[in-house]
Amino acid sequence: MTKGTFPVERFKSIETPFYYYDVDLLKETLDKIKDQTHKYGYHQHYAVKANANHKILQIIAAAGFGADCVSGNEVKAAISAGFPCSKIVFAGVGKTDKEINLALDYNIFCFNVESLPELEVINELAEKKGKKASVAIRINPNVDAHTHEYITTGLNENKFGFSMSSLDKVFDKIKTFENIELIGIHFHIGSQITEVETFEPLCKRVNELQSQCEAKGIQLRNINVGGGLGIDYDDPNTNPIADFGPYFEVFHKHLELRKGQILHFELGRAVVAQCGSLISRVTYVKEGDSKKFVILDAGMTDLIRPALYQAYHKIENISSDLPIEKYDVVGPICESSDCFVKDYDLNETKRGDFVALRSAGAYGEIMASQYNCREIPKAYLSDKL
Repeated sequence: MTKGTFPVERFKSIETPFYYYDVDLLKETLDKIKDQTHKYGYHQHYAVKANANHKILQIIAAAGFGADCVSGNEVKAAISAGFPCSKIVFAGVGKTDKEINLALDYNIFCFNVESLPELEVINELAEKKGKKASVAIRINPNVDAHTHEYITTGLNENKFGFSMSSLDKVFDKIKTFENIELIGIHFHIGSQITEVETFEPLCKRVNELQSQCEAKGIQLRNINVGGGLGIDYDDPNTNPIADFGPYFEVFHKHLELRKGQILHFELGRAVVAQCGSLISRVTYVKEGDSKKFVILDAGMTDLIRPALYQAYHKIENISSDLPIEKYDVVGPICESSDCFVKDYDLNETKRGDFVALRSAGAYGEIMASQYNCREIPKAYLSDKL
């Protein structure tokens, strides 16, 4: 059974559960992305919602990425970590006045706007400050991402963005706003997309919209196609870095940029997921009538994806090389849904063994909660441990 490499001896002095980040892998991933974006002249923003650990953000900012934020506090976290305001975009369907004012004060690159009422509020608040807000219109392209329904965002029934049918009205309305400057259009069809061909219909839709805009005399400097590229949760040891080449090639091949236009991306999961693992100790091994349970000191409060999305994370006993046995791997939370996996092959497991839940660098630490009055897990980076 292939396993990841971990400094288990060092872990023995650390209270579990905790998040462990492989900094070398993160930097290698960032380099792979930069190789592709530089090849085509694309701009990359990191989706802060995936992981807002301050040290992780600092590493990504130092690599020259921009930041895709979906709250005022994410904007502040990005700036605190070193992302320049000129590379920050602010998305989200429910931006409050407080958050909009914050972003206006920081003079961020642009707002990705999702409704006419939001446009009206941004225009009003910008007018009070004597500023002109740069905006991109988020468009719902009605493209099926073929992913989990909770992380599909580009269909007509989803809450995000303007519908295709409303765009003529929206573009006409924008012309009446004196404190709004339209600088682009924005899309995001979903997350954990593993078939890059899924993005081809999005490219086709962007091309159609470009022609529609040109017919109305609208020149767009920026096209933002969001993110969504998935990672290999089944085998992070063989595929620790997403295959970025085919992903960016799809857009290069199928999306027709106009002269001077800039194409923007907002990857999150594919940037940080594989560099992070949730490290837990085995509290008990319980034998039931028909199965065995490995009870960890980590639960759904530390990594909620399996309970929320029925998501799979590869689990490794990094303390044992004993023969394989089958277990249900569960947490200590008083919920039946606090189960990471059932009937799972693990090396024979004993109390006190270290277990690694892999590919947990995205939507792991950032989604931790204090349900059952539990502590938020700490995080450690490989270069500081």
